[in-house]
Amino acid sequence: MTAKLLSVNVGMPKDVSWQGRTVHTGVWKHPVTGPRLVRRLNIDGDGQGDLQGHGGEQRAVLVYQIQSYAHWQEHFGRSDFEYGQFGENFTVDGLPDDEVCVGDRYRIGEAEFEVTQPRVTCYRVGMRLGEPELPALLVSHHRPGFYLRVITEGVVRAGDDIVKTRTGPGALSVADIDALLYLPGRDPDHLRRALAIPALSPGWQQSFRDMTAARAAAGVGAGVGARAEAWPGFRPLRVTGLVHETPSVLSVELAADDGGALPAAEAGQYLTLRVGGAGDPAPVRSYSLSSAPGAAAYRVSVKREEFGLVSRYLHTGLRVGAVLEVAAPRGDFVLVPEAGPVVLVSAGVGATPVMAMLHRLAAEHTARPVWWIHAARNHREHLFAHEAHALLHALPEAHEHVFYTAQNDATDDGDGVRAEVHRGRPTLESMAALGLPADATAYLCGPAPFMAAMRTSLTTIGLADDRIHTELFGALAAINPGLTARPAVAPHQPPGEPGTGPLITFARSGLSVRWSPRHRSVLDLADACDVPTRWSCRTGVCHTCTTPLLAGDVEYAPDPLEPPPAGEVLICCARPRHDLVLDL
Repeated sequence: MTAKLLSVNVGMPKDVSWQGRTVHTGVWKHPVTGPRLVRRLNIDGDGQGDLQGHGGEQRAVLVYQIQSYAHWQEHFGRSDFEYGQFGENFTVDGLPDDEVCVGDRYRIGEAEFEVTQPRVTCYRVGMRLGEPELPALLVSHHRPGFYLRVITEGVVRAGDDIVKTRTGPGALSVADIDALLYLPGRDPDHLRRALAIPALSPGWQQSFRDMTAARAAAGVGAGVGARAEAWPGFRPLRVTGLVHETPSVLSVELAADDGGALPAAEAGQYLTLRVGGAGDPAPVRSYSLSSAPGAAAYRVSVKREEFGLVSRYLHTGLRVGAVLEVAAPRGDFVLVPEAGPVVLVSAGVGATPVMAMLHRLAAEHTARPVWWIHAARNHREHLFAHEAHALLHALPEAHEHVFYTAQNDATDDGDGVRAEVHRGRPTLESMAALGLPADATAYLCGPAPFMAAMRTSLTTIGLADDRIHTELFGALAAINPGLTARPAVAPHQPPGEPGTGPLITFARSGLSVRWSPRHRSVLDLADACDVPTRWSCRTGVCHTCTTPLLAGDVEYAPDPLEPPPAGEVLICCARPRHDLVLDL
């Protein structure tokens, strides 16, 4: 039976009210009559609101099948569907997802198309139909639909026959490819075959490359997961030392309360502290480890903030012998073992994680060329000046550069440490003059504007963007596809009556909130508090919302299609069983 184009559907993006926010979306498509010209990026009269996730050459046309319409009408007990309701441009009779393969080509009217990928799982299709769980159901029922790339532009119209002109290589159907990304039990052979399909869109190819690399790093047969936790939740650690590194930075040394050995942290990871002496409920904060990996005690170095509840307590109220509750070392900003040059760039207290990396390199007696680039206000605020200098002095090929942003003397740090000292902030010109090798791997830590400027400088002088790693203080940048911009708001208690349920602590945001069942998920609560979050599908499919779980336990509704790794949680479909501490 010949497949047929039943309807051509278009729609321009518009603003839609959703959960108190505004979404700019083109998911509202409606049938048109007569011929329509299909161009390389779009059908005439059509548009997408979020070009990060939809549209573009690889996703010019979205296809959905009338057979899937019938499936969902029965599943939801509805009879009100109309063409275009699933956000598709072409409603077709035939072309099932379990038979159409990525790389197949089809002629419709005057135009020719190539299948590039399954539909992206996205909350907006559920919003369009009023069925929030639909993104997860499209995957679990193996009915995602698919995107087409335009090979030959031309006119199409409803009623055109759909003629297959080429069979793609690999013989992996749209449903196969979709399951490979979103469902557990992945077949390694399918991964290899998927990566060998030239027509597969670059975004999906990169996802599969990342997946393959993660499997290799985790070991044969291991799933894709995070680093193993050294211990679950919080455990008591005793303060064994307090050192004022500069007038504004205090180092706190922590050892096991029972006198045992501490698990080694990776260079660049952080600890999360629950500080009982600073408030009720006990606030939670995260601080990068500055100690040598494998040292007998952990060391975190904390800058005193004028209005910082926890930092003021640590600086003025903490005493040797005190016990703090501490979550295990974690974080993905870690030194990658490799042979090439390494560039460690920091500003102020941002030196803490790269200090741990420098300790690692020194302990290994590395022969790698090492560049240490640090910005401080002046020599009195020069964190770890002697410590870093001594470690660098012991390395065979080390380069030490210090930028004093408020000092006139550009020859000495004023305290006997000789280094290449520069006056003013590091700029593109001053960074270019250092002679950094283009094949270096760089690690940046400091305030967000500093890191943004340094990334730009490093890429401009030739370093590859994917070899520049960053660690950001405070909350991570949000990923909220389709939401229109609005002024930033500091995290706060949610509006309405306070909850009486488990205590939810957003560690990066410094906020603790009692749970209320009026929130559908932890993500909904975070949204109500203006805590920066990352999400896309909102139904436990895409794992964009995966968040480190520092303490507590959750239940899921709906159940995610693939559980997150141990120590992490999918906040989009999670509800608390007990008190939670989240790295948000």
